[in-house]
Parts: sequence; C-alpha cells; structure tokens
Amino acid sequence: MTAAAVEQELFYWLALWRAPEIGSRRFTGLLERFGTPRAVFDASSEELRSARVTHTTTLEYLRSPDETGVAQDLEWLEQPDNHLLTIESPHYPALLKQIPDPPPLLFIRGEPALLSHPQLAIVGSRNPTPTGSSTAFEFAHHLSECGLVTTSGLALGIDAAAHRGALAGSGLTIAVVGTGLDRVYPARHRRLAHEIAAKGALVTEFPIGTGPARANFPRRNRILSALCLGTLVVEAATHSGSLITARLASEQGREVFAIPGSIHNPLARGCHRLIRQGAKLVETTADILEELGNMVSLDGHASPREHPAHEPVELDSDYSLLLESMGYDPVSVDTIVEQSGLTTEEVSSMLLVLELQDRVASMPGGLYCRVEKRI
Repeated sequence: MTAAAVEQELFYWLALWRAPEIGSRRFTGLLERFGTPRAVFDASSEELRSARVTHTTTLEYLRSPDETGVAQDLEWLEQPDNHLLTIESPHYPALLKQIPDPPPLLFIRGEPALLSHPQLAIVGSRNPTPTGSSTAFEFAHHLSECGLVTTSGLALGIDAAAHRGALAGSGLTIAVVGTGLDRVYPARHRRLAHEIAAKGALVTEFPIGTGPARANFPRRNRILSALCLGTLVVEAATHSGSLITARLASEQGREVFAIPGSIHNPLARGCHRLIRQGAKLVETTADILEELGNMVSLDGHASPREHPAHEPVELDSDYSLLLESMGYDPVSVDTIVEQSGLTTEEVSSMLLVLELQDRVASMPGGLYCRVEKRI
C-alpha cells in the first residue's frame, strides 16, 4: 500500500473516531459490521440506521466529517516520535485488547513497543503525605530495575512520584493521559511529560486538540489499568479516583495491591477498604514480585529487598527518642515536646536536622511526620 493510500485509510479511522456519539464499543461494532471505517462513511442512511446509528448529529457528521480536526491529527503524526496504533495493528497491546471496550485508536508519543512490556500501575492521592510520595518513588524505582514498567496517569502527587521513581531507575515509564497529546495536564508537568516521552511513552485515546474534561479521566483509567498486570494503590481517600482504577483493574481480571497506613491517616482509608475487599496487602516490593513474577519473566539483576539500599546513619539517643515520640502520624511540635520531654528549642533544632536528612517532613498546619522508606 502506498503512503498516500495509508494516509487515506488513516483519515477514515481518525474521522470516525471523531464522530459524535461514537464510543469505543460502537466503533468496534461498526467495524465488525462494515469491515472498515471507510465503508461506514460509504454506507447509506438505511444501512447506518440498521446498525443502530440513529442520532441526527452522527448521521450528519458521517456525510460531512471533521476534516480540519483530522488534518490536525495527521499533522501531529508527521512529527518525530509520534505514533498511532489502530486496534487492528499487530503491535496493539494484547492486554488492552482483552477488555470489553478497548480504544480503537491509541495516540503515542515515545516508544509504542513499551505498551506490550510487563507493567504495574501505581496510583494514589493527588495530595499525598511525604511518606506516600517517597513510597511511590521508591517502589517505582526498584520495580523498574526488576523489569516492570511503571504506568500511571501523570497527575499530581502519587502519579508524578511514581513516574519520577521509574525515570530514576530503568527509565521505563508510561503516562496514560486524559487529553490530546498536543497538551500537558497539569501544565506544571510539562517537563516531566517530556522526560517520559524521551525514555518511555505518553499514551491517550483522545484526538489532538482534546482538553481536560472530568468525563475523560474515568475513560483514561480503564486504559491505565488494562495495560498492566496489576495496580498498586499507595495512598487514597475513600472517594479517591484511584479506587476507580483499582475497581476497573479487578473487573478486568488484574491484580490489585494496596499499601496500608495509619488508622488516623485519611489517605490510608481507601487502601484499607481495598484490602478488606481482597486486595493484596503490600509492605515491600517483594510482595508484588512474588505475585507478578509467576506471570512474566522479570529481570533478575535487582533482587527484592526489605530495606533501603543505603542504611541510615545511626542516630544518637535524643534523636531516636524524638522519632519514637512522633509515632507515625502527623504531629505538632507541642505534642513532640510533651511526649519526649525535650524542650521546644531542642525539638525545633532537631526537626530541622532530621528534615535535612529526609527522616521527617513538614506538613501544612505546622505538623511534622516521619518519612519511612519501604521497598
């Protein structure tokens, strides 16, 4: 097939995907009935109605498709490292194709082949605790060295920490986004998105020009969970969108993992709910590798470990006392003073030192919490 013929076929794929009231299921149904996207546009109104295409706006669109929008898609596709996979492509990821509503088109910036590598989704709160961010980073870093691609949604908080952890490890990470790939959301992650595209891949089902909309992100989540062997939830409130991703993963027959936390931490309650519902409780990366290692061949050069790669410097008795007095929940300076018996001046000075050593982190409201590393 000549380049012109290929582009003409892509025109009809892209045009049909932009049609109003045509979602993944209907697109697939029309393909099965008519054979090709072009045949859908060539079909008569009677044939389309018999295929349950009855919306006036859809019928009108099929007579006069959005050529300007498709031209934007094709122009984007001409740029280096930009790719498009149709559901009929032999390179379309097999796991994603198994779900009831796989996206008929995938827009990819970066390496398309990475979508078929063994992946773990890491998701969680957009406003995590410092410990949550550290945990997501460390898990992604170590698991990437074991051969798992870290996949997440480029959102603030846990998503970003997971992407950065993977980039610091093997560098292989995938961001599944809820916009067209001509824009980055949130905008502050523009640099992170470029780093991901350079070493991994940015993926979306949304055409060029699609902005962020609330309805896009549940659709994004089904792709995120379907690409992966399992989903790890690090921190999540009881109404977190991360729980939607975990539910979709379960419905798709994927593994669900959750990291427990303090009963006083609202961001641990979503994880605790998942564990009660059957998610695997995770304390170290070994818990994940134990479950997923039987499914795929993972690299063995990085063995599971229970402790940080670099053991912390031993603390003197006063610093140890302060940390023990803090417990594992956010606390105020006054509470630490009361429980440790140290003076306010001593506690303030020691907290500064511990914060510089990444052993504690300051939080809004003048609170502090311990930073524990669990990989």
